[in-house]
Amino acid sequence: MSEVNQSAEPRRAFDPDDLQSKLSGPALPGATLGIFGGGQLGRMMGIAARSMGYKVHVLDPDPACPAGYIADTVVEAGWHDRWAAANLARECSAVTLEIEQVSITSLEEAARWAPVRPGATMLAIIQNRVEQKQWLARNGFPVGAFRAAHSQEELAAAVRDLNGPVFAKSAHGGYDGRGQAKLGFDGTAVDAAAIAEGWQDVGAAQCIVERALHLEKEISIMVARSPSGEICVYPPAENFHENQILSWSVIPASVSPELAAQAAEIARGIAETFVLEGLLAVEMFVTVGGELLVNELAPRPHNSYHGSERACVTSQFEQAVRAACDLPLGEVSLVQPTAIANLLGDVWLNEDGTEREPRFDAALATPTVRLTLYEKLKPRKGRKMGHLSAVGATAEEARERVLQAKAAL
Repeated sequence: MSEVNQSAEPRRAFDPDDLQSKLSGPALPGATLGIFGGGQLGRMMGIAARSMGYKVHVLDPDPACPAGYIADTVVEAGWHDRWAAANLARECSAVTLEIEQVSITSLEEAARWAPVRPGATMLAIIQNRVEQKQWLARNGFPVGAFRAAHSQEELAAAVRDLNGPVFAKSAHGGYDGRGQAKLGFDGTAVDAAAIAEGWQDVGAAQCIVERALHLEKEISIMVARSPSGEICVYPPAENFHENQILSWSVIPASVSPELAAQAAEIARGIAETFVLEGLLAVEMFVTVGGELLVNELAPRPHNSYHGSERACVTSQFEQAVRAACDLPLGEVSLVQPTAIANLLGDVWLNEDGTEREPRFDAALATPTVRLTLYEKLKPRKGRKMGHLSAVGATAEEARERVLQAKAAL
């Protein structure tokens, strides 16, 4: 594993012929794929790339990131370091990402040296939850009622306008429940003190305020689109969250064929409107009234599709490599129902905070169960450390098996 000085400028001048040659056709196996982000998604994408014969370069602030153990090179740098981004791309035939927080400047600088998929124009919209939701509504995609707030006073006005329990979410960053506030869920009026506390919870900065919905379930759809315009839509995944963190997910979701087709049509429409190059996970709500609403977009592999490695002909990780390198996309039809359960750092921790070793042998005794760990060195409460997966004759059987195995830990 090697490192690149964060302040170092690219070592040679920009040559338009270099980029033109990279854009003129697919990046075939044997080439180098760059990945912004070295977390578990970058790791699993990198493993898929290596199995296809690619070399893998990763940029991440942490030199001991999970992807670092499988990468040829790690560029140790932050998401706003445009020179490091250029140095990553200069050595690669194509660049993709596993995290949305990479700065637009870094993405644009990298694009001077290699095709970056997905690109900066799309990321600039998705990085801001307010702009993302406004883009969805403006382009006719179904969303729940929302308001934008840029101040504590506007947050109070949004709560009044939406007239019911609401979620407030920071416009930038935040995931797995971070940077969020719940207001009005106890049935009483939201007073000034609650507004002030909620404003601090979202970072005292721009946020989106969304009316709480009566949900039947949450699903997601993964769609892939190549630079050549080929599109593949995966079967829907059904997701269950605990404390706003994904607990388990199963492919396929238990929804009607009509609703699954509607969800696929929405995801395809979003991909085509964005002119997506890469992967896009579309998180959706199914209300108790049967309405399908878009929640959020993630332009990368997604936790809810870890099971695609066993459920579908082509995993989301291989598909991400294919799309980034402009190869023909892989078939995504269902092979067998599959469920995954996340393993958070809590599994490694006793109540007093001391560490313990989970009983992986007991979990693996459950039929069809497999274990995937991310090589994160330190368990923390709420930190995703790995996942279990299981298959079954039905989605329900796969879910029961993976939850049984998790309980055995």
